[in-house]
Parts: sequence; C-alpha cells; structure tokens
Amino acid sequence: MRFKVIIAMVEEDHQEDVIAAAKSAGATGVTILNARGEGLHKHKSFFGLQMEQQRDALLFIVEDFHANEILDAIYKAGDFHEKGHGIAFSWSVDRVVGTESQMRVLEGKAEKKYI
Repeated sequence: MRFKVIIAMVEEDHQEDVIAAAKSAGATGVTILNARGEGLHKHKSFFGLQMEQQRDALLFIVEDFHANEILDAIYKAGDFHEKGHGIAFSWSVDRVVGTESQMRVLEGKAEKKYI
C-alpha cells in the first residue's frame, strides 16, 4: 500500500468537524498537535501584545487512494474558503510502520474501490 500524510492547520472551533469529515472520507485516525501560525496579514495586538490565533495541526496518515477525498472533506468542513481559516496539504510517505490494527480496514476499503 502507498500512503500520504495530510497535514491540516485548523481553527480550534472547526477541529471536531474536520476530524469527523476526514474520517467519513476514509481517514482511520488523527494525531493532534498544538500549533500557531502566521500568514500574510498581521496579528491583532492589544496594548502592544500580539494576540495570535491558536490552531491545531492535524496529521492524518492515509492510504493514497483516499487522500484527495479526505483533503476535499477537510477543506469543506474547515471553511478553508474563508480568509485565515486554515490550510491543508499532503506529502507522499516512503514507509509507515505501526498500522497493523488499521490494515484490515484499509484493505477492505481498497477492495471496495478497485474490485
């Protein structure tokens, strides 16, 4: 099997919706990391202190054939069409270990899609 990692920087209020949408589209799990980011627009400040938007970085290891569907689901659930609501991207992964418990589910989904 070929895998990709999808990394999604998501606003906290959209996190649960994004995870649910990704799982509905084929993701079998997620790792959540606390993160902060900076884009083109400056952060708001209050008495000279910057108020940064806290985000979560969601990491999904997914079977390659589900990656585009999962990215589309993340885009919709996270309202990424709105300025500053998040970003998601995928990378190819050379090797994955520790997925034995998920392999049966992944193989079943692959059979349904291709056979």
